[in-house]
Amino acid sequence: MSARKHTALPKAQILIEALPWLTRHNGKTVVVKFGGNAMVDEELKAAFAQDVVFLRHAGLKPVVVHGGGPQISAQLDKQGLVSEFKAGLRVTTPEAMDVVRMVLAGQVQRELVNLLNQHGPLAVGMTGEDAHTISATRHRPLVDGEAVDIGRVGQITEIDTGAIEALLDDGRIPVVSSIARSADTDDPAGVYNVNADTAAAALAAALGAETLMVLTDVEGLYEDWPHSDEVISRLTASELEKLLPELSSGMVPKMEGCLHAVRNGVNTARVIDGRVQHSILLEIFTDEGIGTMVVPDAAGGSANGSAHRTANKGGRA
Repeated sequence: MSARKHTALPKAQILIEALPWLTRHNGKTVVVKFGGNAMVDEELKAAFAQDVVFLRHAGLKPVVVHGGGPQISAQLDKQGLVSEFKAGLRVTTPEAMDVVRMVLAGQVQRELVNLLNQHGPLAVGMTGEDAHTISATRHRPLVDGEAVDIGRVGQITEIDTGAIEALLDDGRIPVVSSIARSADTDDPAGVYNVNADTAAAALAAALGAETLMVLTDVEGLYEDWPHSDEVISRLTASELEKLLPELSSGMVPKMEGCLHAVRNGVNTARVIDGRVQHSILLEIFTDEGIGTMVVPDAAGGSANGSAHRTANKGGRA
């Protein structure tokens, strides 16, 4: 009997440690941007699905947003279409847009929905086209001060959360592909490829989410990369805004998304290492937390007045 008690005790302690976080997040919406290695590694994909389902059963309302850069590039190669990038964005011709739509909605999304639904009839796939969830106009980024045409790449103009909220109210897990309907008056039937980090942030803000979580292939935001691998554990919106010009191009849309989210009603935005199995649970339900957390300026010493927690590299709230 004593041996059984001994082996069970650590499990009980882990569950009890999660209790304040379960209480705090109960009933809250969490938007998770799925990307990086977690999208292509089979074990990480399975762990991600387990984490999202756990959130749902723990009383949270998870919404998953995904892109699919590597899968899109692979399919374009198969079809003999060149992948070209300008201003860090994929030049999306009408032919490439057909591939983007097929890969995101017909391949990546379906696989993720199936993984989630191995745990019950929970996940429902959709794109930003459905029920006018995401509307966008043609995005023309500046290169050397000149606006350039990069094809069917969209800039989000409007979010309609009605369909997502209906799914959440029904206990479902929406899985959203980052494709938008055209809001251009001269192209009402068109669709646009939108950056998945940007889409996740816009949805988190529109839903009034508690948290935006962005999975990446790094530990978080580094303090002085490449000279140091110290991760900034926590920073305010204003502190992040000052750092943006110094960031690598890959981190810019992620951190701009975090900034947009916390400046538009989301309590915390977190960039976490998707290469770590169960990183979502580690971030939400443990005292240590991992990755980088962004909080609104008004949060001051601790996010939204929440209990303080200490991370391995700096204070976390």
